Amino acid sequence: MTEMQKKKQNNKNVPNLRFKGFEGEWIETTLGDCSQSLDYGMNAAAVEFDGENKYIRITDIDESTSKYISDLPVSPEGELEEKYLVKENDILFARTGASTGKTYLYHIEDGKLYFAGFLIRAKINSTNNACFIFNQTKTSFYNKWVKLTSMRSGQPGINSQEYASFRFWIPSKQEQDKIASFLSLLDGRIQTQNKIIAQLQTLMRGLGEQLFKQQVRFRDDKGNDFPEWEEKFGNEVFENISDKNHNSDLPILAITQEHGAIPRDLIDYNITVTEKSIESYKVVQVGDFIISLRSFQGGIEYSKYKGICSPAYIILRATIPINKIYFKYYLKTDKYITELNKKLEGIRDGKMISYAYFSEIPLLIPSIQEQTLIANFLSLMDEKTETEKKILQQYENQKKYLLQNMFI
Repeated sequence: MTEMQKKKQNNKNVPNLRFKGFEGEWIETTLGDCSQSLDYGMNAAAVEFDGENKYIRITDIDESTSKYISDLPVSPEGELEEKYLVKENDILFARTGASTGKTYLYHIEDGKLYFAGFLIRAKINSTNNACFIFNQTKTSFYNKWVKLTSMRSGQPGINSQEYASFRFWIPSKQEQDKIASFLSLLDGRIQTQNKIIAQLQTLMRGLGEQLFKQQVRFRDDKGNDFPEWEEKFGNEVFENISDKNHNSDLPILAITQEHGAIPRDLIDYNITVTEKSIESYKVVQVGDFIISLRSFQGGIEYSKYKGICSPAYIILRATIPINKIYFKYYLKTDKYITELNKKLEGIRDGKMISYAYFSEIPLLIPSIQEQTLIANFLSLMDEKTETEKKILQQYENQKKYLLQNMFI
């Protein structure tokens, strides 16, 4: 047993992980004791941004990063009072609705911010570190407290008195500063990693669109142009498959816009089905494409798994030689999704694109060699993005571990 573990066993009021040079117990406190005040925001409508005064509402706080979303700023309507201005060391808390408990720590680069009425501001006092207090709201303990405290007969909610009563443990100001500084460095790395991923995704979308619009073309090994692209209708390339010849021993596939066709047990998918209904499910082979209810929003999905799926979906299988990965990307382009949307005219909500409508949409088809080059290029871009996402996940897991062990 390490010296720290021995101390922890004898004294429960210290964290599992601690910087050298700090000793003694942490003390229990409340958010109210750490704050000069907890205040409600202004009840004003949002109007066009005036170039200086920004208005932060619950929806302006990013769900994953807790940062202020500054892409399309708005201003508050009416007379602006100083008491609603968010300043350094202020933390905002969402007080109602599904986002109850969501928090934001003010950053000076966010500019002149006024906070809205569905937010509560805690003005952290000078004897505590606002970043340290803010990170308390990223712990599992806080999330459990929010879930319990926000229970209402109607929609969830936590008022200022209840937020003020939130209890947690804190060390000296010096130790708070040390922990906050360390976590801020990690947050900065996470933010940089998010930007890297966003830039790669933007680059891939842009290059993909240029490739599919033939604004950028590959050449063959001899430097010559490939043949002109052909145009074929959907039913000239894909047939509608309705193979129900299975013994229900294949994995059930969920058809998602994020993952394509994927076994349900690999994602959080809680819809249950009966053994009887599974008998009518269709077999999906690796490389098949699926028209789902929401294809008009995100394109037609690709399956890299063999399995079965609901008979409500339309299974497409190629009848001519193609590079399936090329079509995996092509059927997700903005241009193709626009064509799918055109087929919705006159179709009532809740119905998906039929095979007949799919068949009417022309497909642009380069030679197999050019299909392969496009597919390989976009796959490499995808792999690079996935690698960066794994790095991001490692940083996020590291922070989660630190929050569990550097806080009581």
